[in-house]
Amino acid sequence: MLHRRVHTGLKPGDTLTGSHRWAETKLKRNKNASRRYSGGQSPVSEALLVRNAVVVLAASGLAAACLTSGFPVFTITGETAQGLPEFRPPPTSETSANGTVVSFMEIVEGFGGGLAVIPLMGVLESIAIAKAFASQNDYRVDASQELLAIGLTNIMGSFVSAYPVTGSFGRTAVNSQSGVCTPAGGIMNSAVVMLSLAFLMPAFRYIPKASLAAVIICAVAPMVDYGVVVELWRVRKRDLLPFSLTFLLSFWGVQYGLLGGVLLSGAMLLHLAARPPLKVTDHGVLLVELGSGLSFPASEHLSHVLHSHALLVSPPRSVVLDFLHVSSIDSTVLSELRALLRLFRLRGAELLLSRVQPSVLDVLLAADLPGLRLTDDLSAALQGHMDELSWTEF
Repeated sequence: MLHRRVHTGLKPGDTLTGSHRWAETKLKRNKNASRRYSGGQSPVSEALLVRNAVVVLAASGLAAACLTSGFPVFTITGETAQGLPEFRPPPTSETSANGTVVSFMEIVEGFGGGLAVIPLMGVLESIAIAKAFASQNDYRVDASQELLAIGLTNIMGSFVSAYPVTGSFGRTAVNSQSGVCTPAGGIMNSAVVMLSLAFLMPAFRYIPKASLAAVIICAVAPMVDYGVVVELWRVRKRDLLPFSLTFLLSFWGVQYGLLGGVLLSGAMLLHLAARPPLKVTDHGVLLVELGSGLSFPASEHLSHVLHSHALLVSPPRSVVLDFLHVSSIDSTVLSELRALLRLFRLRGAELLLSRVQPSVLDVLLAADLPGLRLTDDLSAALQGHMDELSWTEF
């Protein structure tokens, strides 16, 4: 019984058709099909551009012949509603099967967190697909323009009861393999879809699902880059973590893979911001060099380093903070600096800030930190001549 249930939707011809169409499409693939020759495109290239349509038409003809002959050996697409949807404002309520009217607020409550998750997943998937094909075909993606296009498309789609619109990996891959090079391909696709909905739906019922699957698989297969794993291992092994998580979760669902990869990447970025590289060297006074920016996640880490190297030793050590690479600070960092200046003053040690950038200096002066000392003469500060050093106290 279990065996029959697993294979209920699979017919004998599906495997044969899918494998044959896959092999046929693979043999016909030509990476240079979309390139222009000096005298125009060659006839072979023009023929190869329509290989996907040839595969689908041939498979549909075979499936229709078998079905009319009484041998339904293929799983076909089946009947689909014909005609274009009615253009009307999106409804603000709906009526259930038992006649109950569901209000707009009840619809919103029914979606729950999906109202935030669905747009987020759509944006992530669309940008990921766009960047993947941009890197393969050597063009640049404007993320803002993509978001604007998706938003406007979904607004207009709501007037024809459309599904939420996102970038489609399968359709984009098929377009790429078919030689589509400009956004005009979208106009042609839209025209073909509308004509098909209006006139061709009875013929589309004969398209075998296996042939469609073969076309999509062959279009997506060239996008698989096995060398990126070796490159990540060689260049930066840490980047394999979001890569592996995204890959594994994608078997559960592409949206879960993208969300998992984004969350893990965000956590890694937050960890980097909270633990910036700090180099501590002893020049008679301690020099603490900040290797990157200083923001609120890093304030606790900086305080811990200064306490462990300067304040908790006997006798307490004076410290020079090199702010050369710090371009901005926030209120949390200012509060931590205020507390550190007070602790250094209570323990009879000095805390100087050296080579402060103008943008950071403006923030420090506006904060009016008691006992703040600034200097541009780093070499004199490192020689321990605190009394002779030219510094400014606020």
